[in-house]
Parts: sequence; structure tokens; C-alpha cells
Amino acid sequence: MLKEFKEFAMRGNVMDMAVGIIIGAAFGRIITSLVADVIMPPIGVLLGKVDFSNLFINLSGKPYDTLAAAKAAGVATINYGVFLNTVIDFLIVAFVIFLVVRQINRWSKPPAPPASTTKECPYCVSSIPIKATRCPNCTSQLAA
Repeated sequence: MLKEFKEFAMRGNVMDMAVGIIIGAAFGRIITSLVADVIMPPIGVLLGKVDFSNLFINLSGKPYDTLAAAKAAGVATINYGVFLNTVIDFLIVAFVIFLVVRQINRWSKPPAPPASTTKECPYCVSSIPIKATRCPNCTSQLAA
């Protein structure tokens, strides 16, 4: 069983998938940083100096100035600002993956169409084998 597992794990497609997952996770962290540290601060400034990661609904009724203070107090909160950051993060990742897949599809050549094995009889317009010298349907002699 160990030998079978080793053969499975060392197949090219399994190794490619593992590398893809590792690179994808690192790429996800980069995008998360891009959203949280580069994209959301200017959007927050444009919307009146709003910090999206600090937007929350307090379910306890006691006022808290920040999400960190509410969490430190153990209060139940709905963190819609963090959710907005996550949605924007996902949209950027999905768009970048779309662009990468689109480019890869442009690079890959479509498979060549298979060679034809039949031809059309010029007299009766039926499909006949390409090597035929006489049509089996109308018995016409075909040019070579």
C-alpha cells in the first residue's frame, strides 16, 4: 500500500496540483494584503475616512468604539466590514485567475482535426471510403 501511495503521489499531475495549491495559498495572502493595505484605505478615505475592517454591528447593546474592543470584551458582533474586505479579496482573486486561464487558453493550440477517411461520390453524393475507385452505391467509376 505504501508503494502504491508513493506512485500516486509522484505522478506528474499530483505534484503539479500540490505546487499549484502552495502557490495559490501564497498568492491569496498577497491579494489579501493588496485588498486590506492598498485598495481599501483609499476607498475608506473617499467614503469619509471609514476603516472597513472596523465596521461591525454590536449585538450586546453596549457601545464599543472598535471591533478589537468589542472582541476583547467577548461581545457578539456582526463583522460586515471584514466580510466586505473578504468579498473584494475574492473578486480580485477570481478576476486574476480568469485572466490567467484566458491567457493559457490563448497559448494552447486547438487539436488538429482528424484526417478524413471518407470522400463524396461526385455522381450520387454519397459518402464512400477515401481509397474507393468505384462507388458502392451507384457503381460509377471514380477518378484516382
